[in-house]
Amino acid sequence: MSLVQLFRKKSTNALFTTPSHGGKFFIFNKFRQFYKFDISETDTHNPQEALLNAQKKAAKIYEVNYTYFLTNGSTSGIIAAVLACVKSGDKVLIHDDAHPCHLNAVKLAGAIPVFYKLEKNTEWNVYKKNTPENLETYLKNDKIRAVIITSPTYEGFVSDVKAIKELCKKYGAFLITDEAHGALYPFSEDLPQSAVKISDFTIQSLHKTAGGLNPTALLHSNCEINPAAALKLINTTSPSYPLLATIEANINFLNSQKGKNKLNNLIESLKYLKNTCPNIKFGGDDITKLLIKSDKYSGEELSAKLFEYGIEDERNNETSVLLLTGLGTDIKKIERLKKVLKRL
Repeated sequence: MSLVQLFRKKSTNALFTTPSHGGKFFIFNKFRQFYKFDISETDTHNPQEALLNAQKKAAKIYEVNYTYFLTNGSTSGIIAAVLACVKSGDKVLIHDDAHPCHLNAVKLAGAIPVFYKLEKNTEWNVYKKNTPENLETYLKNDKIRAVIITSPTYEGFVSDVKAIKELCKKYGAFLITDEAHGALYPFSEDLPQSAVKISDFTIQSLHKTAGGLNPTALLHSNCEINPAAALKLINTTSPSYPLLATIEANINFLNSQKGKNKLNNLIESLKYLKNTCPNIKFGGDDITKLLIKSDKYSGEELSAKLFEYGIEDERNNETSVLLLTGLGTDIKKIERLKKVLKRL
């Protein structure tokens, strides 16, 4: 039985167990349905077995050795991946301006961080994609146990993960790819290649682009190491099974024909948007991340103009603006954005 099936099952047992609300006492009434399905590890429900089945099914979908559901975001996946393959005193190669969880993971492992730099793309004022050439000097000069890269970048620049993996293999280092913003990649040939079947560990955030709830995410292992023991070190023993069930449903939807059609419709709508706004320049390798700029405005000015028309961006700098899209970005929203961009 899967988690989704488990929540369709009804029981008449009187549970004198946690959670103490009993599924009938709703302190915050707007989440009434959530309380009803907020179960724990009871014999009546046996959600652990359902979770294990769901994760095994997910691993088959992604064609990896192990897939684990995360309810503490990609942060917990990065930390667990490092703890799984790194020992105290080992060296880990990380970007000097990466997400804070990269350095935190190294610290928690008792490892030694070695920092690499990335050049800035001056056209867009964002970091460039990573390259094997950028990393090899460090791998040559230091005995690196693991390398952490971010691909795609926040703005949608995608590294050649396959080439970087070959480099890591040459020097005996594990490759951990922070693919938090690439959860849609395995489900469309129109998107960049995912790292899930290439890197030793790949971490994805379902909530960022794939329509999941905050902070649902995935940890994939494509090597011989099972990160289950590392996850136990940092995870609660009282997980949110409703959130875990949404992860299973999220993956099933992405892998369904309905989900693939929805993703394809999003991509086609974004292609049309880009082709009908000649006054706007678009950047990046990932069409779902609208990195834009205008000859008429600075990035901050463009952001302010968009906000005047009721369009809020994810982030901006003095040169460019980033608007994120995902499964929840419908055609109406894209049409609204198109009308605004054409006015500028």
